[in-house]
Amino acid sequence: MSKIQRREAEIIRILKEAENGVPVPQLCRTYGMGRATFYKWRSRYSGCDASLISEMKGLAEENRRLKRMYADVQLQNDLF
Repeated sequence: MSKIQRREAEIIRILKEAENGVPVPQLCRTYGMGRATFYKWRSRYSGCDASLISEMKGLAEENRRLKRMYADVQLQNDLF
């Protein structure tokens, strides 16, 4: 099966369809995805909306930046 990148808003819409009673196999056929992908999305994005997901991505990026800064400072301290 080919790999299709989906936006968070589309993932949330698909998960909301499942919450409204659309069977999972039907959703998988309609959107051309596997059941494992659906259940992975459900475990990751359940209870979230699109704005919360974008906020989480922003926080994760800031966390990566701060970790990199901390590592650089530690490296400088180890040199002296």
